Amino acid sequence: MNLLNKFKQARKSKDGKVLVENFAYLSLLQIAGYIFPLVTIPYLARVIGVDSFGKIAFASAVIGYFNTVADWGFNYTATRDIAKNRDNKQIVSKIFSLILWARCTLMILSFIVLIIMIICIPQFREISLLLVITFLVIPGHIMFPDWFFQAMEKMKYITILNLVSKFIFTIAVFVFIKEKSDYLLQPLFTALGFFLSGIIAMYYILVKWKIKLLRPKYTEVRSTIKKSTDVFINNLMPNLYNSFSILLLGFFGGPISNGILDAGNKFVNITQQFMSMISRSFFPLLSRRIDKHHIYKNINIIISLIVSILLFLVAPLLIKLFFTDEFNDSVVVLRIMAFSFLFLSFSDTYGINYMIIQGYEKQLRNITVVCSLIGFAISFPLVYFFDFIGAAITITIARGILGVSTMLKARRLSKILK
Repeated sequence: MNLLNKFKQARKSKDGKVLVENFAYLSLLQIAGYIFPLVTIPYLARVIGVDSFGKIAFASAVIGYFNTVADWGFNYTATRDIAKNRDNKQIVSKIFSLILWARCTLMILSFIVLIIMIICIPQFREISLLLVITFLVIPGHIMFPDWFFQAMEKMKYITILNLVSKFIFTIAVFVFIKEKSDYLLQPLFTALGFFLSGIIAMYYILVKWKIKLLRPKYTEVRSTIKKSTDVFINNLMPNLYNSFSILLLGFFGGPISNGILDAGNKFVNITQQFMSMISRSFFPLLSRRIDKHHIYKNINIIISLIVSILLFLVAPLLIKLFFTDEFNDSVVVLRIMAFSFLFLSFSDTYGINYMIIQGYEKQLRNITVVCSLIGFAISFPLVYFFDFIGAAITITIARGILGVSTMLKARRLSKILK
């Protein structure tokens, strides 16, 4: 009863009302995030097959590296900084402009590197068009600065614009993807959805809210990139075991193995998006009120534990319901990776939503580097000898080491602050 009364009191406060509103909008977004992929996955699995599924997963893993580079940790540092200064339009305009120009600079450099890799690596040349098309997601992400809406705690705009994007993408999949060779349209539609949402988002930011897009200064852009380097490293390093395991599997096992891994991982990714909804709702509030962290911690970890157990139990039903018989081995993948979801919640709760907010980016970076190198080292033997099962084990072990290490470090730091 006491807990219920506290919840009712929190809802009546200004911060509580904003938090509940943002959570409601993101809940709607997440429900849509479940429905749209679950509608298209069975259709795509049947039409394009496991081979093309694997090629898309491989290309997404490659572009995932470049997307991390183009983001450079700004989705956390910029959100934090704007949340603290959101009532000062001049400061907000400067932060917004610097982040936008910095991301454009990093995107151009990333594209140059991608072209060089396509020229030099035979496996990349074979899917060069798919890689270039998938890369279009990055400028789409830049045009749609969801971190800005998150910082301003205007989640309804993120919700509406994402719903538009996902709806258009879903309709386009059924209308245009009719045979196996149409698989290239899948990443193209995803990118186009972001572009459309981005145009509308920029209209609201620059015209409706009158945020000024200032001319870039090289020294300031460089300084902006430098300030977020620790968070960037923290975001990039998990790719040493996450995306790299997918790349390694593509080299050793081929697209079919990638397709099986991706099918099992799909449901972990979907549930991860659900948890990011809670994280994104709390992050701006915690940037101003870190004393509320214990509430977020309890909510996040309890839900994550329940979801992990459910994923393990219903894995056979999910794979049978949404995929064809050639994806049956994905059941084992999903069961292995189900508990990686719980470990991800540890990293999110104690890393992103505590250590970064408290300014411990370097300490978090060091933990992430060490844990990621361990994941990188074990990925070679595990993927080589155990194929997609080895990739799933690699990702789960690495996430487990990272999540537990981050939790222990954050708890030690919190005791020091007290």
